[in-house]
Amino acid sequence: MHGIGNDFIILDGIRQAIKDPSELARRLCDRHFGIGGDGLILAEPSDAAHARMRVFNSDGSEAEMCGNGIRCLGKFLYEGGLCQELPMRLETGAGILTLTMAVDGGQVSSVTVDMGAPCFDPARIPVSAPTNRVTLEAGGHSLRFFCVSMGNPHAVTFDLYPDGEAFSRLGALLERHSAFPARANIEFCRLNADGGADVRVWERGDGPTLACGTGACAVLAAAASQGLLPRRALIRLPGGVLDIRWEADGHIYMTGPAETVFTGRL
Repeated sequence: MHGIGNDFIILDGIRQAIKDPSELARRLCDRHFGIGGDGLILAEPSDAAHARMRVFNSDGSEAEMCGNGIRCLGKFLYEGGLCQELPMRLETGAGILTLTMAVDGGQVSSVTVDMGAPCFDPARIPVSAPTNRVTLEAGGHSLRFFCVSMGNPHAVTFDLYPDGEAFSRLGALLERHSAFPARANIEFCRLNADGGADVRVWERGDGPTLACGTGACAVLAAAASQGLLPRRALIRLPGGVLDIRWEADGHIYMTGPAETVFTGRL
């Protein structure tokens, strides 16, 4: 499945036990010798919600949450008959999140996720600095970052919008910068005249991805906090567009599509 190009292998861990998902992610996400994907997502039983979501990056590391992935998982559970109660509540490493869906003829066309409130506390993001705003030197550039957690760590900059080799080189350096003790997702952003933003994401544990849902939320939180964007905006990523809004309740809501590419048996 994919959410605007951010693609995942989804496995049913509710009706069967999945052994060693970390090693399975490394093997199956390999685009040459496996199925190929940015990550592996398991649907598991939950005592606190309708199901539990576990996310493993292509390098085998486990992530707290994934915004595009949770939309895919919601569609997988609903259309597969594993959970058709709406709103749907899914347990993640970032807490329990609530999903609403646009459904037509039993098919899910779009999913809205209550992503919770952004966290700007440097100790909880985490970032090794007294505030969540840091200036970092990397690859000959001095870049200002606004750091935020959406259940996983993000560092957002509006100072540079690199592509090609420069993007890959800077992303790899910054992900593992000493300022980020748990590593970080890196968002390079460019503001648009129409009140939105273009974003390129270097994803922790995956590298360049076509989209990042939590990253889009982090970008809006960073931009709106600095008066660069309104509290609702379209965030454009290489794979497509997400509608992100930061409501008066303090929560950020993400709306976007989820698509099934193919199904199979391993």
